Amino acid sequence: MQAARLHEYTDDMSEGLTIDEVERPEATGADDVIVEVEGAGWCQTDNHIIEGMWAEYVPQELPMTLGHENAGTVVETGEDVELVSPGDPVICHPVQTCGTCRPCRLGETMYCENDAFNGLTTDGGFAEYLHTSERSVIPLPSGVEPIDIAPHADAGITAYHAAKKAVADLNPGDHAVVIGVGGLGHIGLQCLDAMSAARITAVDLKESALDLAAGYGADHLVNPGESDVPDEIEAITDGTGAAQVLDFVGEDVTTAYAPDITAAGGDHHIIGYGGHVHEPAQALVNGEFSFVGNIVGRYAELQELVALVEQGDVDLHTSRYDLGEVNEVAEKLEHREIDGRAVIMP
Repeated sequence: MQAARLHEYTDDMSEGLTIDEVERPEATGADDVIVEVEGAGWCQTDNHIIEGMWAEYVPQELPMTLGHENAGTVVETGEDVELVSPGDPVICHPVQTCGTCRPCRLGETMYCENDAFNGLTTDGGFAEYLHTSERSVIPLPSGVEPIDIAPHADAGITAYHAAKKAVADLNPGDHAVVIGVGGLGHIGLQCLDAMSAARITAVDLKESALDLAAGYGADHLVNPGESDVPDEIEAITDGTGAAQVLDFVGEDVTTAYAPDITAAGGDHHIIGYGGHVHEPAQALVNGEFSFVGNIVGRYAELQELVALVEQGDVDLHTSRYDLGEVNEVAEKLEHREIDGRAVIMP
């Protein structure tokens, strides 16, 4: 089969991956599931993996097939698999978990001590077939096509995971701010709108992204290139600030907004990454706000997100590309030329 493989780390996205001919995976384990990939979302994390940003955090044996947002049709299962059968459409949680370590027992599957992460620590879905496990697949409801939902496997549940935490502390009349209405941000905004009664302000440099935000429920739009973000948020919230800020950019300039736009006792959620948090301790003490880190959501949260999709509460704005266009997609994303999410069709 063909697969898009990373052979060495590079900052040059134009030739980050190569299309190789590799062996098709087989179901050799009792709980194995082999999926014919119909859609695989491209993520900013894929660019960071190509750059080698993750090498010091997780074990990576190169060459490796990237792609951690995968959906498709089951073609083969191990002898003990009961949840799905060949022919079933599924979405694949990117983390394959053991089920027996303490985090798994607590339901915190993203902290599994024995996990394998498709496209990050083991071969992913930028290929014709994907090897995964029964614990990681979720059958899709009738009418939901794999290619239409694939990016929810990571972008969706990461955004949902953050929004769910934020919603727990949002009351009617509160304000929420979504910074960056891109691949994750446009999903997170819809989750906030569907799950809370908060007023939502979207912040983005691209007018096309702000147009997207307006269509997905944002009450206010702010372009940092045209106005001062803290001043705008102060005016919108009558000086109170935002009870919850979801930062899908995570660069120095956006994390620096926190003391000026976050309400007392509020949270600035870091979802996007690449920058740093440089704030004096006194700023946190004075405002009693918190920086909150967010990683990929749990298996159960992917189930919940699929339910929101089935109900029509969350939509994906996508563009589609062939497997041979992976490097073109990487370059486009690097230059912020993609609205919503890019989906590779192996």
